[in-house]
Amino acid sequence: MIDSRAVINPKAELAEDVTVGPFSIIGPDVQIDAGTEIGPHVVIKGPTSIGKDNQIYQFASIGEDPQDKKYADEVTRLEVGDRNVIREFCTMHRGTLQDQGLTKVGDDNLFMAYTHVAHDCVIGDHVIMANGASIAGHVHVGDHAILGGFTLVHQFTQIGEYSFSAMGSAITQDIPPFVMVGGRPTRPHGINSVGMERNGKSPEVIRQIRQAYKILYKNNLRLEDAIEEMEGMAGESNELSNMVSFLRNVTRGILR
Repeated sequence: MIDSRAVINPKAELAEDVTVGPFSIIGPDVQIDAGTEIGPHVVIKGPTSIGKDNQIYQFASIGEDPQDKKYADEVTRLEVGDRNVIREFCTMHRGTLQDQGLTKVGDDNLFMAYTHVAHDCVIGDHVIMANGASIAGHVHVGDHAILGGFTLVHQFTQIGEYSFSAMGSAITQDIPPFVMVGGRPTRPHGINSVGMERNGKSPEVIRQIRQAYKILYKNNLRLEDAIEEMEGMAGESNELSNMVSFLRNVTRGILR
């Protein structure tokens, strides 16, 4: 399962059925779980843990040192979950001690060619980053979010669940859950109803999110007032409650 031309450090731990292609290099303190396939010419540096049934394509660079001038070779980590697809020339860097010392990637994500996940980022589940999308350090990306091709995300920004960015978006402030953004300059353009429908959200939930969007973006309210009005209509809706919680914890303001 491991090509004779691959270089595997003796301190790396690979499950018995892990596949490693020719000319790949796996360093010490790397753990790779069952069913994961590593293509040719992949470089994985530790400390890094990679879960089950991932597919990592040729020329990806996983677990490299963070691109942060404050980084001084301290021990930090990258954790990758299960069933992720990591395509050609994707780069994922470990964390820094300026944060939690950890970059963390969840399950069932798709990272298309030339995508970049910087130090200290946290990515949920079922996220899609299209070709060339890049997130700077300390960015958090919620479940089911989609970043269109060549989307650029500023450091410390939060991307809410089920949000969607169009191709070439430049995101410098937080994107609330379920919101679609795009254009130059990047602005909100409605809700991601298609994404919600595809993932089984009910028409009532989608209606509530659409109403919340109007409160947030169409009623000319201060953010604090919009949050209070949305909170009043949240009731037992998990989606609206999650949206309100996100808005109460924004750090860079929201894109409006």
